[in-house]
Amino acid sequence: MEFKKGPIEGVMITPFKKFVDERGWLAEIFRHDDLPAWFRPEMSYVSVTKPGVLRGPHEHVDQADLFCWVGPGDFKLTLWDNRPDSPTYLNRMEVAMGVNNPGSAIIPKGVVHCYRCISAEPGLVINCPDRLFMGKGKAEPIDEIRHEDDPENPFVKDERARRVHA
Repeated sequence: MEFKKGPIEGVMITPFKKFVDERGWLAEIFRHDDLPAWFRPEMSYVSVTKPGVLRGPHEHVDQADLFCWVGPGDFKLTLWDNRPDSPTYLNRMEVAMGVNNPGSAIIPKGVVHCYRCISAEPGLVINCPDRLFMGKGKAEPIDEIRHEDDPENPFVKDERARRVHA
């Protein structure tokens, strides 16, 4: 499997507009009137990732994500279009997001994704997925196809190769 650099159908990268005053700053994470009709967040969570740590790569069968990076910390987000019926199938995207480039990324189901904390300090990530984790009452299987545990997986190999050459 060979990936080519390029945009991925359905992925939306949105820089945050910061409103700054003497108290600090404010940025809207999302507004329903700015989201595509197919995406409506169902829950949210926040995580902290230590410097150098990679989360993923994995993909979802039914879930789409809205990741938000505002800082502290900076991240490299890598995406691969793994949807055979997509016009951007096998495209790969990379974008830096975080304190130095605050913004969000909507990631459709079937798009493999991972992110690595590339700053010296831990980084904060907010996610607002359109499905409940493990369904209502946490009674369903987790909606993830995990690729990170197989070193021969093409997404893992691609991420490792890009990190070595970066």
